[in-house]
Amino acid sequence: MPQAPSNTRKPLAPAHTTPPSRTWAVILAACAGQFLVVLDVSVVNVALPSMRADLGLSATGLQWVLNAYSIAFAGFMLLGGRAADLFGRKRMFLVGLSLFTAASVAGGLAQEGWQLLAARGVQGLGAAVLAPATLTIITAAVPPGPARTRAIATWAAVGAAGGAAGGLVGGVLTDLLSWRWVLLINVPVGVLVLAAATLWLTESRVGTSRRLDLPGAVLATGGLAAVAYGIVQTEESGWGAGETLLPLLGGLALLGLFAAVEARAKAPLMPLKVFRSRAVAAANVAMLVTGSASFAMWFFMTVYAQNVLGYTPLEAGLALIPSSVSVIVGSKVAPPLMARGGARGVAVLGALIAATGFGWQSTMGADGTYLTAIAGPGILMMAGVGLAATPLAALATSGAAPDDAGLVSGLINTSRTMGGALGLAILSTVAASRSGGATDPQSLTDGYALAFRTGAGVLLAAAVLMQLWLPRPAAERAQA
Repeated sequence: MPQAPSNTRKPLAPAHTTPPSRTWAVILAACAGQFLVVLDVSVVNVALPSMRADLGLSATGLQWVLNAYSIAFAGFMLLGGRAADLFGRKRMFLVGLSLFTAASVAGGLAQEGWQLLAARGVQGLGAAVLAPATLTIITAAVPPGPARTRAIATWAAVGAAGGAAGGLVGGVLTDLLSWRWVLLINVPVGVLVLAAATLWLTESRVGTSRRLDLPGAVLATGGLAAVAYGIVQTEESGWGAGETLLPLLGGLALLGLFAAVEARAKAPLMPLKVFRSRAVAAANVAMLVTGSASFAMWFFMTVYAQNVLGYTPLEAGLALIPSSVSVIVGSKVAPPLMARGGARGVAVLGALIAATGFGWQSTMGADGTYLTAIAGPGILMMAGVGLAATPLAALATSGAAPDDAGLVSGLINTSRTMGGALGLAILSTVAASRSGGATDPQSLTDGYALAFRTGAGVLLAAAVLMQLWLPRPAAERAQA
């Protein structure tokens, strides 16, 4: 095969050119971006009543303050991951963070309900561009091995902490200032991270072509967004309603068409070859399943504390601090354990510990005490989730070719986000079926308890799946 002409533009190096002295600065900037986008999934929860009173939102409009963000976030993340590969990881990080920060300003200053909803949608779009770039920047800056595993553990811990901190941050800001600061707080942080990223990050991109698979992008984004929309509709309409089934089935049809188009595309948005890697395929399925239980945990723990035990929003956020700390500890303990027992063993152990916590939480009562009904089981649940998330993210990224790094980063983030949305919808239905519409403390507790028992079963199934499907330690070393 003839050699390329010497004047052909070479791709920007994807690999690990970051000077060691700046590596942790790069990790810090990337993790700060990840913290912001995950935080905004849950931070507005406790501010919803204030938003409704101030802007005159209907019950449906209030629900869409959450849904507009989550649907755009899930729908565009795969596209955001591929864009990072084609157009540059640093560039897309800056674009996504700028969009996210600008939308936060618009949302915080909104005077009408539609303005807030539009801003939340744009926030989700910015997050979808930003989130995949955060993980890809880290894997590009740190060479394979223990150092990269520790960096991924930090990324996983910060992301989990963002989800955990949502209730606390939202409660503090709403109680002390106003609901607007739930969004405006992103602005000074975003500006600081933008400045740091501009100075510290170096550009990396794989491939000489900047051609984007437009048909694939439209089908993937439309399919994911439609599925996400169908999932969130279950909370209002139920699983059997046309408002739910139509977007779910339509989204699945679009994703099926997407797979068919990608199999024939010359420059596909998502080369199907990535799923030939056992690590990539298994880690994404495992992340989706474990995420379906772990994301719902924060919701049910918060509503249990407030609706049953009578905590204020701020007290509920403070009550979950031990759980927030434990997920960080679990994520940081994972790398040394992985060096001894392999990623698969640590992921399975994490799922089993989390399942134990879910089982304990399912014994809660309407007059539960803090130590036995919130702190103890919460620590177990989140320590297990932290232990599982790090090896799954490491396996997913190590099992892909360098030119697909952004894609697999977007894929693992999409799996976690879609799993969380699906799990919350299913477990909310399970809880509602047990409580039967009653709002007294005992009925609510019975519903929440059944949701946690179901989550324990899901995590046990995830442990079996990971034991059977994730690569063994020898295969991990061969792929690293």
